[in-house]
Amino acid sequence: MASATIISNATRRAVFQAVRSSSSRVAVSPSFGSSSARLMSTYYTPAHEYCKVDGNIATVGITDFAQAALGDIVFVDLPEPGDEFEAKDSFGSVESVKAASDVYAPVSGKVTEVNEALTDEPGLVNTSAEDDAWFIKMEISDDSELGELMGADAYKEHCEKEAH
Repeated sequence: MASATIISNATRRAVFQAVRSSSSRVAVSPSFGSSSARLMSTYYTPAHEYCKVDGNIATVGITDFAQAALGDIVFVDLPEPGDEFEAKDSFGSVESVKAASDVYAPVSGKVTEVNEALTDEPGLVNTSAEDDAWFIKMEISDDSELGELMGADAYKEHCEKEAH
């Protein structure tokens, strides 16, 4: 019973950290000598992947909620740049001391970059899941799929339901 309480408390902390760190931000990027503001938005899947969108590039990884549930991450399997995936396709996996889990593409697109740091330091997912430990960056091929994903408030509610 005590371990269930510890897991439940850890889950609650993970939810609040995930939501706190996922609010939309405005990034200013130079464009032909001037500055233009572009809204960066974060979306979530029910399977606990996040998708930070900046223009037509999505940065994808697992949420803090997911890493807390998995425990100590020991291995991350990533695709190759140039690989293409449809939304909800498995593009890789993450293994912990507790379990292994597939990771799914939140949107359709082509992988433009993978986070090579995770090959040598998979535990980075445990300390910086939604920042430094992103898995892939992909060029979005159908941005209408973003409408099928959850925003921060809906994701927080989803996690709270799962925690109970």
